[in-house]
Amino acid sequence: QVQLRESGGGLVQAGASLRLSCGASGRAFSNCYAAWFRQHPGKEREFVASISRGGSTTYYADSVKGRFTISRDNAKSTVSLQMSSLKPDDTAVYFCAADLNHSGGSVPLYYFWGQGTQVTVSS
Repeated sequence: QVQLRESGGGLVQAGASLRLSCGASGRAFSNCYAAWFRQHPGKEREFVASISRGGSTTYYADSVKGRFTISRDNAKSTVSLQMSSLKPDDTAVYFCAADLNHSGGSVPLYYFWGQGTQVTVSS
């Protein structure tokens, strides 16, 4: 089992940067694919970024490409999302997700989820 907990959310102004972190418990984390998703109020959860087990391969949603960077530290069992040039449209609850066998941009691919952290970007 892997338990995930996000941190680092908050209220920032447009154009600012913010770094989200996700801490994982359980020895299996280094064997997991990991990703970040977000959910805008009243909308379905959407893919933001994913990273391979070793961290060498990453994918991003077009809406965040060039502004967000996903990374992981398997020694510390963490996965992070560095967000820059934030826009009001980035306002959402951000979720960390992981799975032992699957990766990609679809919610059902991931078995382990955190509780989410709120990011609010003011204009």
